[in-house]
Parts: sequence; C-alpha cells; structure tokens
Amino acid sequence: MIGRDTLRNSLPVDRPATQPYRLVASALCSLLIVGCTAKPAAPAPRVPHVSVGKPLRRDVVDWDTYIGRFEAPQSVDLRARVTGVVTRILVKDGQDVKAGQPLFEIDPRPYRAVLLQAEAQIAAANATLANAASVEKRSAELVKAQAVSREELENDQAQVRTAKANLQSAEAAAYNARLNLGFTMVRAPVSGRISSRRVSLGDQVTNGDTLLTTVVSLDPIWFTFDGAESFYLKYMRQALTGARKSSRVAPNPVDIQLSDETNYPHRGEMAFVDNAIDTGSGTIRAHAVLPNPDHFLTPGMFGRARLLGSGSYHALLIPDEAIVTDQSRKLVFVLGRDGTVTQRVIETGPQIMGLRAVRDGLGPNDMVVLDGLAQLQPGAKVDARQVAIKPRSADTEPGTERLTVPQPNAATLAGSAK
Repeated sequence: MIGRDTLRNSLPVDRPATQPYRLVASALCSLLIVGCTAKPAAPAPRVPHVSVGKPLRRDVVDWDTYIGRFEAPQSVDLRARVTGVVTRILVKDGQDVKAGQPLFEIDPRPYRAVLLQAEAQIAAANATLANAASVEKRSAELVKAQAVSREELENDQAQVRTAKANLQSAEAAAYNARLNLGFTMVRAPVSGRISSRRVSLGDQVTNGDTLLTTVVSLDPIWFTFDGAESFYLKYMRQALTGARKSSRVAPNPVDIQLSDETNYPHRGEMAFVDNAIDTGSGTIRAHAVLPNPDHFLTPGMFGRARLLGSGSYHALLIPDEAIVTDQSRKLVFVLGRDGTVTQRVIETGPQIMGLRAVRDGLGPNDMVVLDGLAQLQPGAKVDARQVAIKPRSADTEPGTERLTVPQPNAATLAGSAK
C-alpha cells in the first residue's frame, strides 16, 4: 500500500499549483483503504430438505400387561381313607391320569370280611322281621276271636317295629362296610397329573392321615395374576360408560407369553376377579382360563399376560424418529401452508405395526416432518417432499371384538383376527 507521505514527497516542491495534486492523492488513498478493508457478502442460508407425511389412521384397542403364574384349578392331596397295608401301586410317578382311574390298593380282605358279616346281619334281620310280622298277623286274627288279649297283640306289633329297626341298622352297617371296601381301591378324584408317590408296597397307612400322592388338573388351566388398583379403577369406569365390559361378567380375551417366547400364542379368557383389594399390596387378584389339551402348560410356570385394556378408539400412527422429546413432553414438527414448520405437543400411546400411536395433538391431515429434525427450528422454512407413512411390521397382536384411560402397555388394530 502506498502511503500518503510517499505521495506527498514524490510531488515536485517547486511547482506553484499544488492543490490539485493534493486532491488526487487523497482520492487514491481513500480508494486503497476501502479496497483493503471491504469483506465479501455472506451467502443466503440453505433451506433444509425434509420429508413429510400424513399420519396413518387406525381403530385400535389397548392391551395391558401383567405378570403371573399358571395354577391348577384342582389340586388334591390324596390321603388314605381306610387303615391297612398298601398291596398294589397301579401308576408311575408323574403319570397323567383320568378321573376314576385306580392308583393304589390297600389290602381289601379285612374290609371284605366286614362286608360279608354286615350282609349276614341283614339276612338275620330280615328273618327276624318276617317271623315277627307273622306272629303279629296271627295275634291280630286271634284278638278278633278274643283268643288273645289286646296287650299281647301290642307286644307282637312292637316286635315287628324292633325287627324293622334292626334291619335298617344292619343295612347301614353293610353300606358302611361296602364304602370302606371301596376305599381300599384309591382312585384319581380328577383328571390330571399325579406327583411322586409318598408310600411304597407294604407300607401301613392310616385313615385320614397318610398322604399317598397329589393330583393336579391340567385341562383347563388357570393363569393367576395381581392387578394394580389403578387398572381396576380404569376398568370399572370403562364398564360404567360402556366402553369395555367388566371381567367379572364378560370373558375378556387374555393372551399369554411364556419366558422363552416372543409372541403371545396361548389364548384364554377372564373368568374371575376377586371381591376385595389387598390392603397390603394395593392389588386385586384375578385369573383367566385357558384350554390345555396337550398338558404343555404346567402349574407354577411363569408367564406374561396381555389383557384387553380398552374399548376401540381412533389413533394416528407415525414413526418414532419423527418425535422429539423435550423433558417430559413429546413434540413433532408440522409443516404449515406457508412452507414453515411449527412444533406440536402430542400425547403418545403404544407401538402398533412398528409405528407409534398418537392419542392427541395431531390431526389426520397434518403433514408431519419425518426426518432432518436436528436442523429445524420453529418457524423455519423448509423444502418438503411428501412421502407415505407405511406400516413397518404386521399386526401380530391378538384380535378382539370392537368394544380411554391410563397408559397401556400394548395395542392392536381393532377387530383384527389372528
């Protein structure tokens, strides 16, 4: 850069007209200074390119998840009903049995002898009664002929009544002996599966005391679980409004997943809700009933149940990546008609078909921004490309008839049949 002093020194000092030269020098210096300090203009900000789409609209129902275990509807401790020695064991440990199937035999010979004795007593009582009846009939005829006294006839009639009572006593004794003889053959009280035997051949067992084995029924089987008071209140309020029937009166569907399963293939229906809430845990006990014809499900087995949790309602579905979390709020960007984006606070629900259900905050015609969210600010202009939001997975949840509430754990399309 040429300085002002350099220019001044380069001018001839002996020329009389110096004023024009000074003006020219000043102009040159100004041009040089401006040229050195000027900056280039900033480029215009780039408009973000984003994809937008309308939410999918579906009718859905919610499903609430519970943890529980399978339980046998019938669990019987099989004890000896007579005293004696075990003479036969007719089943193997852990065997499936039918109701009435013989399991153990206790020595029947003493009880058979008692029955024979009782039957003999019946025969004797019958003979005594027949004789007393014959005497009473004869006395009645002699009284008419005044051959015997009225007192003797009455004694004969009393003998008949005594003989009848003795016959009834003998018949009762025979009935009891027959029962005891029947109890010597121990039979399965219900169909199901027995445990290991608690006695061996030759063991002495005592009436009402000795445990022989246990039997549990398996088909159908119960799934028992405890539900929180908040869910119980939700269901009761839905029942009052008619959105969902109470499980006390309606067989609401239940699907169950075992610990090694990823879906819910075991399906049943609600059968029982207890009559009181446990004050210690704040929960209420309930159970569902499931068919179990192959006896695969076993009492004590752990499972995760999904119970119908709501009536049918309209939900809008969008991808999870279109949702921004701001502390406790869920937000989405929505494209306006002027090409700018605004933020909406939404209420989310469960996942359905790989998409997130939105309960509130969106309309079916809103254009939701699906990508590029990190570069967006409310009010920003965007270059939008419309795309279609599609399901990302099949609706694998259980179906139900069309039948809203605390946050559910899962949901499914209403009326879907799987």
